[in-house]
Amino acid sequence: MSLLPVTVYGDSILRETAKSISSVDDELIKNIQDMFETMRNANGIGLAANQVGLNKKMFIIDLKGVDGYDDFKPLVVINPKIVGYSDDLVTMEEGCLSLPDIRANVERSEFIKIKYLDTDEEVQEFEAESWLARVILHEYDHLIGKMIPDRVEPRIKQNLQSDLIRIMKRDIETDYQITERG
Repeated sequence: MSLLPVTVYGDSILRETAKSISSVDDELIKNIQDMFETMRNANGIGLAANQVGLNKKMFIIDLKGVDGYDDFKPLVVINPKIVGYSDDLVTMEEGCLSLPDIRANVERSEFIKIKYLDTDEEVQEFEAESWLARVILHEYDHLIGKMIPDRVEPRIKQNLQSDLIRIMKRDIETDYQITERG
């Protein structure tokens, strides 16, 4: 397994719509293993493929370190589709490995229903709520080219501008490897 550099705000791949995955092969399994190693090394709980430079419609989640999720089994989500949202919205603070040191309140649905492929190429569908729903929606956003600044009020986004510019210039320090300024 290998640690991969994390793409950060300003990297164009984060604004692209990820491409569907046609099959699960050895290369994809290695990508998944590398993504888990990279995410855990950076103390993350979710990571989309484009956050490590892979234009693939896939993300991983591991909530084991979150209170109440001690028995959580790591999740690999391929070609996801959100097939249901609740009208109940909750605002909570979020962070992102691609936005080092930035945290902002984001409003998201409390409950969702997701359909996706697992690594055996089997269709899976389940409902998620609370923190798991939020993490799924956050990672799904990456796959459609959206990030936290796109989900906050304009005044909050304006307040984040200087931090976003620092990230784009790589004028930041992280405990994990990020992409070179490009």
